Amino acid sequence: MIYSLGLMLGVGVIAGIFGAILGIGGGMIVTPILTLGLGLDIKYAIGASIIAVIATSSGSTIAYLRDEMLNLRVAMFLEIATTVGAVLGAMLTGVLNATFLYFLFGALLVFTTYNMIRKLMSKNGELPSVKDDKLATQLNLNGTYYDKALNKQVDYQVENVPGGFSMMFGAGFASGLLGIGSGAFKVLAMDTIMHMPLKPSSATSNLMMGVTAAASAMVYFFNGSIKPGIAAPLAIGIIVGALIGSRIMTRLKPRLIRMIFVPVMLYLGIQMIAKGFGVTI
Repeated sequence: MIYSLGLMLGVGVIAGIFGAILGIGGGMIVTPILTLGLGLDIKYAIGASIIAVIATSSGSTIAYLRDEMLNLRVAMFLEIATTVGAVLGAMLTGVLNATFLYFLFGALLVFTTYNMIRKLMSKNGELPSVKDDKLATQLNLNGTYYDKALNKQVDYQVENVPGGFSMMFGAGFASGLLGIGSGAFKVLAMDTIMHMPLKPSSATSNLMMGVTAAASAMVYFFNGSIKPGIAAPLAIGIIVGALIGSRIMTRLKPRLIRMIFVPVMLYLGIQMIAKGFGVTI
């Protein structure tokens, strides 16, 4: 019993650290460990994954709010698209062919990985956007944050608001229809499409993931997928890890965060394409 609790706490800390840094939640770390490493039924692993996302969001958002790293207005605006898309996707479950969507979103993630590699190779890849966007200005979506790694204040302007909103609708739709996490798509929408710097994109994604996951957590709780003996120690470890990860992220250079993000994004893209062929990796 003590060994199991310690193991859950350890897994939670690791998931929380990486989830807070990358803004994709701890679910993608927790689920493989619980199913492949510990032999847990996938049903309970998914329930624990939902709790992992909420815990990561709760732990990291506190720190990012204090550091003024996340963009609250962007989060609330894009969450509208995600929620509507998730509800529509859930309603169409079993009606649409999921295979095509797995291919589509997998290819999108692989393409995004390619763009991130290009940014890594470009000397100006991490400079904040300076192009004025009237809609972003009207909605007051532009922001600023202090980068501790660069020791300077970074002012940025949000671009292509309709494109980011559409991407978030698609992410929510895929999440509701396919039952996948949409953290990677949230970062994609803000970093690649709306040209927000990677740090506030990751921080804002953490907040949004918690809101999305909380909406579905009650469903998993009432159908018996959430086991308190697994979820409770896991959540405690994740909150601790998320607090640590949020401290680490503010001190990392954007280039290093992107270098960590590239293999994760590539793995998720390949995983989704493989699911389109009926293969789970």
